[in-house]
Amino acid sequence: MMTAIDHVVISQRRIERRVAELAAEISQIYAGRELVIVPVLTGSFMLLADLVRQLPMKMRVDVLAVSSYQGRATTSQKPKIVLPSRLPLRSRHVLILDDVLESGRSLQAVTRLLRRRRPASIRTCVLLRKRSAKATQLTADFIGFDIGDEFVVGYGMDFNHYYRNLPDVVTLKPEALAEEQ
Repeated sequence: MMTAIDHVVISQRRIERRVAELAAEISQIYAGRELVIVPVLTGSFMLLADLVRQLPMKMRVDVLAVSSYQGRATTSQKPKIVLPSRLPLRSRHVLILDDVLESGRSLQAVTRLLRRRRPASIRTCVLLRKRSAKATQLTADFIGFDIGDEFVVGYGMDFNHYYRNLPDVVTLKPEALAEEQ
């Protein structure tokens, strides 16, 4: 698996530092309030785990799953919500966590869905924002890192259900993308 890595885009150490900074920003905004965190699975599970351990507040976590990449695809497809959030959100403060803001379609779909449940507020937090034109049209309230328009895996993100366990955000060698089944 390590031979498939082309290069490290963001190291584990940089991720740890930035997640701590994000936790401080989020804690300041939600000070004294209860928060419902809704991670978009499966790509944001590592961000969720690292972030919630650093948030000194009363919170609930309710998961939601969206399918945007089918099989071996390396570009986002039309998002499909495959596991909806279940906790009551009316008059609650909601923070949506996602791994990558690329086209913005998944984040828009999730935000639309949750807005119908009349929360007091909805904010968004993404680990990565790609510097593509589409991604910059939709902004997140909290952004870990801006990256180029390259396909990345690791830290919860996958290719064909592999590489989620890598502690760094990395690119794969072209032959690994072609060979992986």
